[in-house]
Amino acid sequence: MSQTVMFRSACRLLCVLVVVCSFATGARARSLDNGLAKTPPMGWNSWNKFGCNVSEKLIKEMTDALVSMGMRDAGYQYVVIDDCWQVGRDAQGNIIADPQRFPSGMKALADYVHSKGLKFGLYSDAGTLTCQKRPGGRGYEFQDARQYAAWGVDYLKYDWCSTGTQNQQASYSIMRDALAKAGRPIVFSICEWGTSKPWTWARDVGNLWRTTGDIQDCWDCKRDWGGMGFVHILDLQDGLEAYAGPGHWNDPDMLEVGNGGMTATEYRAHFSLWCVLAAPLMAGNDIRQMTPETAEILTNREVIAVDQDPLGMQGRRVKREGDSDVWARQLSDGGRAVALLNRGIAPAKVSVSWNEIGYPAHLSASVRDLWAKKDLGKHTGSFSADVPAHGVVLVRVEP
Repeated sequence: MSQTVMFRSACRLLCVLVVVCSFATGARARSLDNGLAKTPPMGWNSWNKFGCNVSEKLIKEMTDALVSMGMRDAGYQYVVIDDCWQVGRDAQGNIIADPQRFPSGMKALADYVHSKGLKFGLYSDAGTLTCQKRPGGRGYEFQDARQYAAWGVDYLKYDWCSTGTQNQQASYSIMRDALAKAGRPIVFSICEWGTSKPWTWARDVGNLWRTTGDIQDCWDCKRDWGGMGFVHILDLQDGLEAYAGPGHWNDPDMLEVGNGGMTATEYRAHFSLWCVLAAPLMAGNDIRQMTPETAEILTNREVIAVDQDPLGMQGRRVKREGDSDVWARQLSDGGRAVALLNRGIAPAKVSVSWNEIGYPAHLSASVRDLWAKKDLGKHTGSFSADVPAHGVVLVRVEP
C-alpha cells in the first residue's frame, strides 16, 4: 500500500473516530443528571379528585391539610396543580395563570407552599394544547421553563395531548434541556401514557415516566379511551423492573386512595403494590376530608419506607397462581418486602417460598406484617398467610 493511500485511510479513520467521540460526548452532555428524585417522588396532585376545578384557595387548603394531617411528616413533599390553571399567553408569549382562580399569581402561591416546608408543582403539555384545551408548551419550551423557574416551580408534569406527528423522545428532550437551562432544580415527570415504551429511552430525559393509560378509581374496570383499574395497571408493570432506579422511575400513575371507588381493603392493596413497585406516591384525594382509615393508609411509615428504600430496586412478580399473586422487592439491608395479593372474590391462603424471593430454602428469617405492625416470628423456607378478598398481606422478611 502506498504512503498516500495509507495516509488517506488514516485520515478517514481519524474522521470516523472524531464523529463517534463527538456523538458520545454530546449524548453524555444531553443525559439527565439533575440530582433529583433519588427516591420516588411523594406528594399530592389535583387531577384525580378535582379535575379542572382548581383554585388558589383549594391549593392553599390542601397544602395546609398535608401538614395538619401528618402527610408532610410522613414524606409527602410536592403539591402539584394539574391541568386547567392556565388560560392563555400574553403579547410576549408568556403563559398566563387564570386570574379569577389564582388572583395572587403563581409566584405568591409557590411561596405559600414553600413556607409550609413543601414543594410546588405545575402541569403542562408537550403539544400545542393541553388535554383540557389550554395552551400547551410546544414552541415555548425555553420560555415556559424560565417562567416556571421564576415562579419557584419544583416539579413539572408534562402531558402528551395535541401532539400530532411529534416524536416523544425528541419533544420531551427539548423540555429537559429547557429545564436544565432554567437555573432551578425541577423534577421532570413525563406523561405520554407508555405509548412509545418510554422506559426504553426516558432514563436520560425525565425523572419519571408514565407506563400506562390513566388510572381509574376501581379494582378492575377498563375504559375505551385507555383508562384502567388498579389490577390492570399492576399487570402492565411486570417486566419493567430493570428500567427503574434512583433518579428515574416507572410511574404507574397517581394514587386513588380515599376517592371512594374502592374499599379500604382494596386501597390498602393498591398502596402496598405501588410501594413494592417503587412507584411515585402522588395522593389524589381530598386531604381536608379524608377518613382516619384513609389517613392511616397514606401515612403508614413502615409501608412508605418500602417505597422509599434507598436501593431503589423496583419489585417484580415472582409468582402467579390462579387469583393469587406474589410480588417481592429487594431492600437495601438485604431484606425483602413481599406482597401476598388475593385478586379473587373470596378469602384465600397465599404462600411464598424463600427460593422465590432469592433466599436459600434452609434460611431462618424474621417476618413482620407491615399493616398489622406486628412481628410474626421466625420462619424457615416459606411463609403463608390468609388474605382477604381483593386484599393484601404485606410483610418484611429479614434474614
